[in-house]
Amino acid sequence: MELGLYSFAETPPQLSSTGAAAAERLRDLLEEIELADQVGLDVFGVGEHHRADYAVSSPAVVLAAAAARTKKIKLTSAVTVLSSDDPVRVFQDFATLDLISGGRAEIMVGRGSFIESFPLFGYDLRDYDELFTEKLDLLLKLRSGDSVSWAGRHRPALDDATVYPRPLRELPVWIAVGGTPQSVIRAGTLGLPMALAIIGGAPERFVPFVELFRDSARKAGHDPAKIPLSINSHGLIADTAEAAVEVAYPPYVEVMGRIGRERGWPPPTRKQFDVERSPRGSMLLGSVDEVTDKILREHELFGNSRFLIQFTVGRPLTTRSCARSSCLGRKWRPR
Repeated sequence: MELGLYSFAETPPQLSSTGAAAAERLRDLLEEIELADQVGLDVFGVGEHHRADYAVSSPAVVLAAAAARTKKIKLTSAVTVLSSDDPVRVFQDFATLDLISGGRAEIMVGRGSFIESFPLFGYDLRDYDELFTEKLDLLLKLRSGDSVSWAGRHRPALDDATVYPRPLRELPVWIAVGGTPQSVIRAGTLGLPMALAIIGGAPERFVPFVELFRDSARKAGHDPAKIPLSINSHGLIADTAEAAVEVAYPPYVEVMGRIGRERGWPPPTRKQFDVERSPRGSMLLGSVDEVTDKILREHELFGNSRFLIQFTVGRPLTTRSCARSSCLGRKWRPR
């Protein structure tokens, strides 16, 4: 099983107007990816957002910078909001990343849980699902290497076009899902790797989605055993569970509360946080042994081939607390 991290490059929104906070956050992010490569992690993912509280709007640009500083680690978006992007440009960007990295690029595509990119690029949210379906179809045709003739409703047609540069090998395209059955069926039917986000609730609740994914693949003529599955969750690893909670809880409450207010969710509570970090909850937060046990328990449930943890759910509030734990996200160095 592959292990890795993913990040949204959280930045305090009140500091984002000058660009200085984002610049510092991106420097830290590149150091995080470099360290992840040095300690032997398999994958690092970077998410796309178009908001003041996240520093990355173009994962491919950041990952290309990381490619020049790393040697082995796979580099993926987490996710690329394909619905509001151009599949030709997405393919070109990640093909370029693949060339720079020596064949380590991947694309994780999704419809987007944040919707700021849709009006920004002139798309109607009423076309939310159709946009993704149409653009995924084109992206998959582009990566085949053949000339493409294609027509759709949301992008100009292509007539016998071949897109360059070509990557070193066929780019892996993962579909990221958050528990929507239609998305799970789409991934299985297309025979594409699926990244299932479990960021709330008992992991057991998500077993039917994995069964649906594999059943859909089987019905479409694919071998489910050969299709990768990733589980993506929030978490933090420290010397002790208490140290992990000290670092993770304040920024987690701040960011989840802020996003919750935007979406009409109830505010997060300490009780809810403790349930999620318990052995039966979704969060991978605690000591090395506690997190290891939880990863292995979920592997028994899902038979997944990859596990990604998002350490930086909100920013640590103090350098002092971060320096006392094994967290990433500020200028921390192991001693």
